[in-house]
Amino acid sequence: MVVKMKTFVPKKENIEKKWCLINASGLVLGRLATKVAELLRGKGKPIFSPHVDIGDYVIIINAGKVLLTGKKLEQKFHFTHSGYSGGTRFTRYDKLMAENPEKAIRLAVKGMLPSNKLSDRLITKLKIYRGSEHPHGAQKPQIIKIEKKAH
Repeated sequence: MVVKMKTFVPKKENIEKKWCLINASGLVLGRLATKVAELLRGKGKPIFSPHVDIGDYVIIINAGKVLLTGKKLEQKFHFTHSGYSGGTRFTRYDKLMAENPEKAIRLAVKGMLPSNKLSDRLITKLKIYRGSEHPHGAQKPQIIKIEKKAH
């Protein structure tokens, strides 16, 4: 007896994309990034498929109030290279968080997405704002609560 297995592939008309709002005030950067990456990929949905974009749009407000645990502000660096010899740049996270906390969150989330073409499409669904105002009120975002764990 031969049993034929069928793989389920979600169709575009079956995919529902919601808008989620996360208040990042007082949250730890890594814990926030894991939850956001999960929402962007759609891993919590029953029709999840790793090669299809079924994730939700995510809005992060109060990005300037994100925390880093331990001594990461002084000891962690963001590394870039221009491609030229001597073109390395190291930016300490205390400076990065003061000048551009949106970039720090985007880098953390991007690092938790798979390294393929799909992640480039997923990261465009992430909207980050330093303050508590955002221009996406018409989408009626659903508020997502993330627990603040003691560190």
